[in-house]
Amino acid sequence: MSGEAGSEGASPGRPVARFAEVTVRYGEVTALDRVTLDLPRGCTVGLVGPDGVGKSSLLSLLAGARRIQEGTVEVLGGNMASASFRTDVCPRIAYMPQGLGKNLYPVLSVAENIDFFGRLFGHDKAERERRIAALTASTRLSPFRDRPAGKLSGGMKQKLGLCCALIHDPDLLILDEPTTGVDPLSRRQFWELIDTIRAERPGMSVIVATAYMEEAARFDWLVAMDAGRPLASGSPRELLARTGTDTLEAAFTALLPEQKRGGDGPLVIPPLALDGSEEVAIEARGLTMRFGDFTAVDHVDFRVTRGEIFGFLGSNGCGKSTTMKMLTGLLAASEGQAWIFGQPVDSTDLSSRRRVGYMSQAFSLYGELTVRQNLELHARLFQLPADEIPRRVEEMIDHFDLTSIADQFPEALPLGHRQRLSLAVALVHRPEILILDEPTSGVDPVARDAFWRILVELSRNDGVTIFIATHFMNEAERCDRISLMHAGHVLVTDRPQALVARRGAKTLEDAFILYLEEAGAGDPPGGADASAATAPAAAAVTPAHATMRRRFDPRRIASYANREGLELRRDPVRLTLALLGSVILMFVMGFGISLDVEDLTFAVLDRDQTTTSRDYALNIAGSRYFVERPPITSYQDLDRRMRRGEISLAIEIPPGFARDAARGRKPSIGAWVDGAMPTRAETINGYVQGMHAQWLSAQATARGQDKLVQPLATIETRFRYNPDIKSLVAIVPGVIPVLLMLIPAMLAALSVAREKELGSIVNLYVTPTTRLEFLLGKQLPYVALSFLSFLTLVLLAVVVLQVPLKGSFLTLALAALCYLTAATAVGLLMSTFLKSQIAAIFGTAVLTILPAVSFSGLIDPVTSLEGAGRLVGELYPATYFLIIARGTFSKALGFRDLAVYFVPLLIAIPVLLGLAAAFLPKQER
Repeated sequence: MSGEAGSEGASPGRPVARFAEVTVRYGEVTALDRVTLDLPRGCTVGLVGPDGVGKSSLLSLLAGARRIQEGTVEVLGGNMASASFRTDVCPRIAYMPQGLGKNLYPVLSVAENIDFFGRLFGHDKAERERRIAALTASTRLSPFRDRPAGKLSGGMKQKLGLCCALIHDPDLLILDEPTTGVDPLSRRQFWELIDTIRAERPGMSVIVATAYMEEAARFDWLVAMDAGRPLASGSPRELLARTGTDTLEAAFTALLPEQKRGGDGPLVIPPLALDGSEEVAIEARGLTMRFGDFTAVDHVDFRVTRGEIFGFLGSNGCGKSTTMKMLTGLLAASEGQAWIFGQPVDSTDLSSRRRVGYMSQAFSLYGELTVRQNLELHARLFQLPADEIPRRVEEMIDHFDLTSIADQFPEALPLGHRQRLSLAVALVHRPEILILDEPTSGVDPVARDAFWRILVELSRNDGVTIFIATHFMNEAERCDRISLMHAGHVLVTDRPQALVARRGAKTLEDAFILYLEEAGAGDPPGGADASAATAPAAAAVTPAHATMRRRFDPRRIASYANREGLELRRDPVRLTLALLGSVILMFVMGFGISLDVEDLTFAVLDRDQTTTSRDYALNIAGSRYFVERPPITSYQDLDRRMRRGEISLAIEIPPGFARDAARGRKPSIGAWVDGAMPTRAETINGYVQGMHAQWLSAQATARGQDKLVQPLATIETRFRYNPDIKSLVAIVPGVIPVLLMLIPAMLAALSVAREKELGSIVNLYVTPTTRLEFLLGKQLPYVALSFLSFLTLVLLAVVVLQVPLKGSFLTLALAALCYLTAATAVGLLMSTFLKSQIAAIFGTAVLTILPAVSFSGLIDPVTSLEGAGRLVGELYPATYFLIIARGTFSKALGFRDLAVYFVPLLIAIPVLLGLAAAFLPKQER
């Protein structure tokens, strides 16, 4: 269907966005099904519907973050299928993806996050500072400018995300469920801020997806969606009139197909019968939790009786989740005590924990198991009878409408489906207490009602105690009692109706906000200060998209490089890996990889026991290559000791050895060599043959027969560059290229994979940043850090390992810089194919270290390789840096001698970066 502009709240004329026969599929799942829809310009458009109906897919197509599979999408007058149009229009669009702070960087402060986006959109320093000051003032984030984004509450994260979105004066603002999981006060402040900004910029269009129907009532135009298609569109008043309902929640339900409406009528909750003799299910006295100097929960007291539905409400970050974790035993209280059915909470007491079902705020199930397997696993963990598990799992699948996704993996499911799975897991073992941390966030009204019917049935019929945190006020009204919490303190506990009456408020939400404001949660939003602070950002200045360079801008490279550097400095794990990982591996590989075959253990089975036989054994024992062990007594002893690895060589001297040697006969000496390692066995064989020949020569000389064994000519061998034939001198210059390929490539690959995993890669999709700018910005900090690691390795090699650097250090350093640029480019190329950090670590490690060790000439010369191995060796950058490293360390070579080997390194850099840019998508597929 098509929603036409022109109703109340919508501006007439050409729509801001138009969809024509748009279809999006994820494998076998159809997210959008031939959608044809117009969205009016110059107003606030709301997309309403449960999670998984296609709202996020629709918005990502609008923002240019997702590739169009079928159909046509027009935004701001142009076709979003055109890459050149997306490049031109993206500065006019701002996009906040779904999830609290998903497009933010947790390690960066509030000001640093906004500054990062300001750099991407071409603002100079003065303009960035002016806009940061204005935006943080308007959102009341000024006192928190230096606080890391990861330590903000949910509401503050969303405000910061809005600041980042508004830094470049967009014409179209796209918000994907910006207030899901945000408390009512923060929600109200957020939307009043949007209203203030729209009043300053009346031409700006806002498109919002929301799960809160009371929120949708304030929008100008609504599109109700289900099963990937629009159900209806129009102003809120039109939808209410069309359905003949009083609320948007009822209107949405009425618009659903008959089979999805739920035929049980309005939810009716029987009153909880209390006679004063009820068993106390949950009790807390002075419950306190401290994290260092920060007190998250401060002397909380409450009592919950068996069968009661107890609501736990509060502002974001007030300590609700921490309190719940203490009640379940997941956190040990710093002070105070909690009881479950009269028993102190003890994390080691499995019997008491079986009585509790817990659903955490964040999804915490196993992504590598299917929906059904997660349910089966938790049923077994809570020790349900084996014959009961299949039936109970099927009950949960039916109850929570998981049949169609029972064999899918949770990571591939929308938020609402994951929430339903978490609910099912919490109930699978029939607990007596349910502790639910915002269980219905992102779930549609019909599903929420169905879930609450289950809760009511459990409470009233089975006596299950429900302890639930929620931000939905209509859910809070269904609770028998609620507790309001702020800044670690419980403000008040009473029946919802009593709290409304006590404050003289119209609704529970109004009463909630009044309590929070009285407790100091913030000034009443939307005051004069907010408007004044917003005005500078919306003043008559030239929009960023009118002046910025669009095709290639070093400022965007610098923005990503600066941000990556800040994150790196504040991440001790990555910084330690970068600086000390190579040093540790240098010691391990420098001393652990040795081609020297010395101090080999051997023993003698002397069946002759004469002076001559003992002299033969001493000839071997006197060598620096062998260490003698106690004599062998029998063949069984020989076999046993060689099996255990006690000896590598066994010499058997036969009976009559001395007699036969004196008479000119040719006695046979047995040499048993451990052949488990063929290379070492061949070396031992050579040693034995040489020492045998030396002993024969000495015997001939002693008998005056030395002329008979003199050769016609002798070869005098001299070893250049490494006269002592020490493995360390050869291995260390070869290990440095291996390490400088492994660690920098891994770090570069991790930097991109982390963005994909956390979701911040969306900033590449929806900002003017080109793929090459993104990759170069990612690469530069790691090239600099890896060069510091190179200097450390060289210093370690020369000072600690005593490997002399005989040639030009400047030549080696210049080659290292080129090589590190190529190595990090290898990591960036790998990252384009990998989506998780674990895959990036293992994939990059395997595909860098194997060629570097096996095909670059570290052990065998590249010229001795054949087939694919030779081809890899000729193309791999490590081959040429290895030649340069050995040349400067051992052969005293300089740039003039090694210049030809710089050419392949210089060629590899643009080739690898070009391939990485080509394979890195600028849109999600």
